[in-house]
Amino acid sequence: MFTSLDPGAIGVSVSFEEALQLAQDAGFEGLDLPLKELLTRAQQTSIQEIKERLQQAQLQPGAWGLPVDFRGDEESYQTGLAQLPAYAELAQALGSSRCSTWILPFSDTRDYQSNMEFHANRLRPIARILANHGQRFGLEFVGPKTMRNGHQYEFISTIAGALELGQQIGTGNTGLLLDSYHWFTSHGTVADIQHLSNQQVVYVHVNDAPASRDVDEQIDSERLLPGASGVIDIAGFLQALQSIGYDGPVVVEPFNAEHRALPYAERVKATRASLAKIWQQAGIKA
Repeated sequence: MFTSLDPGAIGVSVSFEEALQLAQDAGFEGLDLPLKELLTRAQQTSIQEIKERLQQAQLQPGAWGLPVDFRGDEESYQTGLAQLPAYAELAQALGSSRCSTWILPFSDTRDYQSNMEFHANRLRPIARILANHGQRFGLEFVGPKTMRNGHQYEFISTIAGALELGQQIGTGNTGLLLDSYHWFTSHGTVADIQHLSNQQVVYVHVNDAPASRDVDEQIDSERLLPGASGVIDIAGFLQALQSIGYDGPVVVEPFNAEHRALPYAERVKATRASLAKIWQQAGIKA
């Protein structure tokens, strides 16, 4: 596994060129790809030029976020679906093979089974397009109980549920976006990760939880840098990933106001330092 910077995950809004510099200066090994910007850049320069910039910065291509609105109306969905092949083709050309999205853990209109069918039907064509371009598709379950409270129907909020959706999609290229915060708040265990395979883990987020709240009181939008509180067993989490041979990017996603108040360069360096800290805690060689 390798450290990758996703600027958006820490509230940093910069161009690809600026992101390259920030990631390189902070010592990241990879950079997640802003494919919308890179599509335009590839048309203006070339795919080779983008690859050379990544190589010059000594950065591996990380993952990329699904650009299709599959949750909303049919027209928006079909528009996004029509545009997806261009994104997937560019990602493949740049050496990235990991796309991801998140799954809302509740519905006020669909019960579990009908929501499963809705998601499988909407995500299956997406997964097929991705498979045709050598892409794996990571599905992120959202763990906090507080996200489901007050809603009519609960939906996927565990590793098992996300894997079940992947089976329903049935394209063979789906897996997990495994987030340490969602793993923790879903009452996941190290053994749950050890029972997975590298092929089932597409992408990884790391973070920590405030010590002032019990596990079922955690709030999705309030997290800490990984290793900040020690509430989440991040060493066990990373060691389990290492034991199954996970070889993809590890990205920090803290949703933390104090961290987001830092200037961009300081924020990126603090993010990288948090990864160095948890690598050390887990006994993983950098």
